[in-house]
Amino acid sequence: QLQLVEYGGGLVQPGGSLRLSCAASGATLADYAIGWFRQAPGKEREGVACISSGDTSTHYGRSVKGRFAISRDNVNNTVNLQMNSLKPEDTAVYYCGADLQWRLCVIEPSSYDSWGQGTQVTVSS
Repeated sequence: QLQLVEYGGGLVQPGGSLRLSCAASGATLADYAIGWFRQAPGKEREGVACISSGDTSTHYGRSVKGRFAISRDNVNNTVNLQMNSLKPEDTAVYYCGADLQWRLCVIEPSSYDSWGQGTQVTVSS
């Protein structure tokens, strides 16, 4: 059974960078579309980025396009999210999800079946 764990969150100053990783056990992440999402207090879960199975396509949320990059590390069975030029409004709990049904990704939380527990990202001076 697929289990996901996110790590790499923390406190960073505005303009800084963080790299999040989504690690899996029980399955190979390369077989699934993987998405990164975030949820700030009092807000709905928001799509950040996703990558299709086979790396055929990636998609980004409008607020992060040009600053964040999603990639796969198939050797280590992880999907990474490089976050640059971070802003205070990027503060949220970040989750990774796996779409167990479709190989092409969409940035829509309802498409994802398996979730990690989340990692906190705080952007503050």
